[in-house]
Amino acid sequence: MDEFIAELRLLKAWVGNPSITEITRRVHRDWQRAGCPRGEWPARSTVGNCFQVGRRRPNSDLLLAVVQALVGGDEAIVSVWRQSLRAVLGEAEAAARVSAYDRLPAGPTAFVGRTGLTSQAEALLTPDGQMPALVLEGMAGMGKTSLALHVAHRLLARERPEVPVLFANLRGSVRQGPPVDPAAVLETFLRLLGTPGDRLPYDINARAVLYRQLLSGTGALIVLDDAADEEQLRPLLPGIPGCHTLITSRRTLCSLTEAVRLPIPPLDPADSVELLRATAGAERLAPEDTPAIQKIADLLGHLPLALSVIGRHMRDHPAWTLGDYCREPLVTLALEDGVRTALAASDAQLPQGARRLLRLLPLHPQTEVEIAGAAALLGEPPAAAEHHLAALAAAHLVERTAPDRFRVHPLAQAYAEERLCIDEPATHIHQALARLAARGSSREAGIRLEPRTLRGFRLPLPRQHSARDGEMARLLQQLHSGRVLAA
Repeated sequence: MDEFIAELRLLKAWVGNPSITEITRRVHRDWQRAGCPRGEWPARSTVGNCFQVGRRRPNSDLLLAVVQALVGGDEAIVSVWRQSLRAVLGEAEAAARVSAYDRLPAGPTAFVGRTGLTSQAEALLTPDGQMPALVLEGMAGMGKTSLALHVAHRLLARERPEVPVLFANLRGSVRQGPPVDPAAVLETFLRLLGTPGDRLPYDINARAVLYRQLLSGTGALIVLDDAADEEQLRPLLPGIPGCHTLITSRRTLCSLTEAVRLPIPPLDPADSVELLRATAGAERLAPEDTPAIQKIADLLGHLPLALSVIGRHMRDHPAWTLGDYCREPLVTLALEDGVRTALAASDAQLPQGARRLLRLLPLHPQTEVEIAGAAALLGEPPAAAEHHLAALAAAHLVERTAPDRFRVHPLAQAYAEERLCIDEPATHIHQALARLAARGSSREAGIRLEPRTLRGFRLPLPRQHSARDGEMARLLQQLHSGRVLAA
């Protein structure tokens, strides 16, 4: 709605910036012609409020009347604004739809590993702790929600079972629709805590104050799943000693000083094997298959969601041998059943520069990329490349391994390879490869040119190459045959 109001301000300026008094006069004229009773005509201050941001429940009829007063009788323009307003109000309505309960969802049926993380999370959530809120953050598919529910159920079993419990899905990473409005979450929480509807405050700050008053001294357990950002979370944090708050997020919430952050890494290799066995069935994977299972887990980057996907496929397809799960079908199967959707949701929330870098990273020949290599891929200064890499790291799509080096998760790289072929024109890919080759030949990076296979990637060979560009011609020839050569 704030963006809509900003556009309305621009429209006002574009038509000559008439005064609020003049706009009010035009609205009155139009409503009089439409036969609207004079008592329903808006006051000048009401019309002026149409240009103020921060309004939660605007009068849509009045907003459209203001648009018509600004553009005159051009119904085509008014129709576009009407459609935009409907979309905005529909998004606001979607943000107000809350999945919140006074009980925990069932925990994972087969929770494997994470023993150290579970103990660490429980220690951080002690009733007398200085920070009664804990954020479990990590890449899509890393099992953050499963771990949060596992820890929450253990806390309830260890503490008093009768303590208040509040759970909300904040939809911070859902591609369709906006994240949940924290004011709507507070409204639902207050109702679950016994507040009658006629006593619910309208203002979000007043709701947060009442929320904290009702939770004081209760030792409540609050689970906030899939948080979008710090702004969404802050009104929902009780900040009360004795209350436990567990949060999950795909984002790195650096500025959330009210909580302790606990990064969730991939599963340990042994736990990955155990998860595959638990999902596929012990009878499907014999003890002597352990080396092959370990190789499969390595190729999947020990991502719990991907391991579960492949485990279910093994269970449902007994004719497949473990040898059938080589890299190409393995990664394709993992992406096909949920992993691609999860990664796409994280990808959709990235800034444009970071999204483009993610797609170009598979062109780099090594599993880790330096800031200078990313800059060569993009054709941008190192400072800009570092900014984009930081955005990818905040979304847990790459991992910083050194001050100037980053590593891409294998499945994030496979997703990026797919998107590269769809989103980047061939000329841009050739240019990125040329910059990498030039950087490699300058010996600045000390990286030897090596061929690398890129899944499903084919490009036409350029018609001409200069005589001094023999190395680049050889690179593109290998690219044409399905091999990528880069620095």
